[in-house]
Amino acid sequence: MEEPLALHPVKLYVYDLSKGMARRLSPLMLGKSTAGAPGPPRLPHTSIIVHKDEFFYGSGGISSCAPGGTLLGPPDTVVDLGNTEVTEEIFLEYLSSLGESVFRGESYNLFEHNCNTFSNEVAQFLTGKKIPSYITDLPSEVLATPFGQALRPLLDSIQIQPPGGNTFSRHNGQS
Repeated sequence: MEEPLALHPVKLYVYDLSKGMARRLSPLMLGKSTAGAPGPPRLPHTSIIVHKDEFFYGSGGISSCAPGGTLLGPPDTVVDLGNTEVTEEIFLEYLSSLGESVFRGESYNLFEHNCNTFSNEVAQFLTGKKIPSYITDLPSEVLATPFGQALRPLLDSIQIQPPGGNTFSRHNGQS
């Protein structure tokens, strides 16, 4: 008789990089208020918490730390994504392959290939579920505005790497 697989909780941490400013400036920037919009603040940085560590992506590549261990402090919102049967060993192998291919640091782009893209990809691998669309749809929402189009060249040059994590590698990513 086979032993049942262990279930590991998977969480999405959502941080507001603007510390509330994006929500206050949204009428000016987007032409509409996001004050009543569902979900977290409107300049989100996300990460995945699984196997007792926090994993995120930025201009330095994939990084990990203890949950809440970046200098961003505690998350503004925690979303329960369910559970996974994926073992830590398999997950770390998966992350290692992502870090060598799709999620290298030089592939980072604020609007098209960012922390939220990474969190969405990893959430689907672990649970079969996507992260909330109010997070993943935000870049196209911003770029669809005249303000977003005007700022696109500047915004495309922005590199974000939350301080406080360790760049993930197969060797230091293990708990």
